[in-house]
Amino acid sequence: MDRQTNILLVDDDDLDVMNVKRAFEKAKVPAPLYVASSGYEALEMLRSGAVPRRRLILLDLNMPRMNGIEFLERLRADPELRGIPVVVLTTSADDRDRAAAYRHCVAGYMIKPTSFALSVEFAADLARYWSHVELP
Repeated sequence: MDRQTNILLVDDDDLDVMNVKRAFEKAKVPAPLYVASSGYEALEMLRSGAVPRRRLILLDLNMPRMNGIEFLERLRADPELRGIPVVVLTTSADDRDRAAAYRHCVAGYMIKPTSFALSVEFAADLARYWSHVELP
């Protein structure tokens, strides 16, 4: 990435987190990857500055305690955080989930890749795209 984007992965599934990390490494994505295992932890990390500016959130929807849509509601209600772009990365192909996510102004909605090769391709594509986007 020409300009470093700090990526916050919000996902409670350790295996999915490991797969994303491995895919980013294999694709040689130079962006720092921060991980929050819940929406609560993600909000705390963002508010405390633990994830530096020029941030992008990769968000799973199916999480306990605070699901991804609830996280989006809180993120978009916070004047300091509402402008952070969010890409949903989930197993849910449910039209209701997709519509709810887009109502909260997500930058994209993607189904988690079904193979490691597709995960690497996703990581590389994501890095290329976000390295050119002007972020607040």
